Amino acid sequence: MGRAEARRARQRGGARRAAHQRSAGHARGGIRRMFTWKKILGCLFGLCLLGMGAFIVLYLTVPVPEGNAQAKLQSNVYKYSDGTVMARTGKVNREIVDLSEVPKDVQRTFVAAENKTFYKDQGVDLKGTARGLINTLTGKGTQGGSTITQQYVKNYYLNQDQTVTRKLKELVISLKVDRQKTKDDILAGYINTSYYGRGAYGIQAAAQAYYGTDARDLNVAQGAYLAALLQAPNQYDWALATPTGKRLAQDRWNYVLDNMVEEHWLDAGARQGLKFPVPRTPTAAAGLKGQEGYIIQAAKDQVMRDQDISDAEFEAGGWTITLTIDRKKEQALENAVQAQLNDHLNRKTRRVDGDVQAGAVSVDPGNGHVVALYGGRGLTDHWTSNATRTDYQPASTFKPVILAAAFNDDAETQDGRPITADTLYDGTNRRRVVGGHGFAPPNEDEVSYGQITVQKAMNKSVNAVFAQMGVDVGISRMLDTAGRLGMDVKDLPVVPAQTLGSMGASPMEMAGVYASLDHHGRKVTPQIVRAASHQGTPIDIPEAIGDQAISRQAADAVTSVLTGVVNDGTGSAVRNPEQAVAGKTGTSDENRSAWFSGYTPKLVTSVGLFGEAAKTHKDSKGKLIKQGEHVSMAGAGGLPRVDGASFPARIWAAYTFKAMGSPSTFDLDTDKGDGIAPPADPTTSAPEQTPTEAPPSTPPTESAPPPPPPPTESSPPTTPSQPPSSPPPSEPSTPPPPSNSPFRQGLGLTG
Repeated sequence: MGRAEARRARQRGGARRAAHQRSAGHARGGIRRMFTWKKILGCLFGLCLLGMGAFIVLYLTVPVPEGNAQAKLQSNVYKYSDGTVMARTGKVNREIVDLSEVPKDVQRTFVAAENKTFYKDQGVDLKGTARGLINTLTGKGTQGGSTITQQYVKNYYLNQDQTVTRKLKELVISLKVDRQKTKDDILAGYINTSYYGRGAYGIQAAAQAYYGTDARDLNVAQGAYLAALLQAPNQYDWALATPTGKRLAQDRWNYVLDNMVEEHWLDAGARQGLKFPVPRTPTAAAGLKGQEGYIIQAAKDQVMRDQDISDAEFEAGGWTITLTIDRKKEQALENAVQAQLNDHLNRKTRRVDGDVQAGAVSVDPGNGHVVALYGGRGLTDHWTSNATRTDYQPASTFKPVILAAAFNDDAETQDGRPITADTLYDGTNRRRVVGGHGFAPPNEDEVSYGQITVQKAMNKSVNAVFAQMGVDVGISRMLDTAGRLGMDVKDLPVVPAQTLGSMGASPMEMAGVYASLDHHGRKVTPQIVRAASHQGTPIDIPEAIGDQAISRQAADAVTSVLTGVVNDGTGSAVRNPEQAVAGKTGTSDENRSAWFSGYTPKLVTSVGLFGEAAKTHKDSKGKLIKQGEHVSMAGAGGLPRVDGASFPARIWAAYTFKAMGSPSTFDLDTDKGDGIAPPADPTTSAPEQTPTEAPPSTPPTESAPPPPPPPTESSPPTTPSQPPSSPPPSEPSTPPPPSNSPFRQGLGLTG
């Protein structure tokens, strides 16, 4: 190639490169011209103008409305199962007070708790509102951050709906209200419309409910607690709070006072001298006396739980609730408790008689309806419902759950024998459980039984046998079965002591467990609400009858064994020649609780007695016993020991045989043993014993026999959440009468 041609080639290549560079430059220049900073800023500015314009339109078109109906409480109506009205509650429990009647430092506790910038802001928290809008749009739930003005607007002008529309209206109305009203007017409206728990709306009602005083007489410590309550009224109520709830309430109380110091509304030295003002025990609201109060309380709890609504939302009113309570059965249960327990207690002359609390729940196993409930002597005397409290041990009424787990899982003994009603176990007192990590529970009265069948061990409630059976089945599997049958076993330690019923349970819970057995293994969750509507709109009620918790064969086998307890065991006080009955007694160690849970094919009832100190006092050893502590019931009603076969069984029989209707028989499908004719003991090592105290001379009645001497069982004293790995020895107690005792034979207690 000559020099001329080479030059032309270079020129052609350069031209092509130049053309490519010009093309690329044109492209980049086009993008830059399309997305210039001026255009980007212009778009943002346009969006801002558009948003501002939209907000201005919204501001101009959304008026401040009149106070809505939700700002005024409505009645809640409760009806019996037959439709007759039982009670109306929810009438306005609120007295509007002028802000001048509330001490200045108490006013400031609410500002310190909810909105420290209240006196300076324009009535809205833009960041909090934006966060709430984003959470609502993205389905992340609700979040706090509203100002006092916004909360007042929500309470008085709007409603509790969590929607974008409602939040935007709240923002606009809050801005307008802040301009139209003074800060004092807004604060007064806020503290007078807010809900504080215990049915109290407004600071005056709250002051009375929690401290028995008027708002004008509140001190700053009390005001800080009431201000703290607004975050979670039910959780922070001292009478209802769990240990965690109490800790959170105190933390919130400290937060309020610390904010007051920070805002120079409270002297730091005075702050240090303040002590947490524990509220007084709740008193029953008007119309909530006697058993009606406990029934309404249980119904309210079910609706709140099923509908996932707050206490404040429920108490706003408008509910019509049809209960499952049968008026005749309810009256029969109340009469049974009165005749078989209260008439035998003398709370004036025997201090221990005042410590006895009774609770009972009766359920129709066919549909899970709670047909009768006894919660105690009445809300005015005892705020806690004994029907639903879970702080006492179910003791040996838990033993059928162990047997159900064994039958359902086809469990075997340590040496490979299938567990049936005829299986032999070693019933030696304080026998070390194989695989139980040293666990060696005592039998009642330290009696040894030697080799004994499972049936006989259930009849006599032999702790040694069921402790070993629980380990044979597996404690985890046993607790899993308990959970499937309806007991709350979450977070329970997996230890052998659970076999003795050392967890906490309520009569409502145990009635559900036994109803599940009665319903051939299908889970029954007791329901006290049959139907409900809110402001005329029907509300769905969950089904009470669930899936199969254990097999029918396993459940029916347990029922069969429990008929043996009634025919030839500790439950023989409820034996009836015309009616098949299955049941189990239970008596905790130190006699702090006593139970009888039993059933016929048509009716399941769990009765519990609980020792609770009626007053603060010193015991015989000089130990200070505080009001409300768990205490022994020994000596109550003149009995050496209150066991499951005494007052609980008497109440159960007097009620059941009146309320059950015509006699019926169990339809059992089982091949694992028959409790009606239990096999004889291969050995008998229990010694004949003589009672140290004569039995009470209560004459027999037609509805139920008198209380038998205590041939019962016990479980170790523990708290529900922390049962011990090894129980202490039982306290000495009066042994049962010998088998040839005329009194014992008259009651059928020959085993």
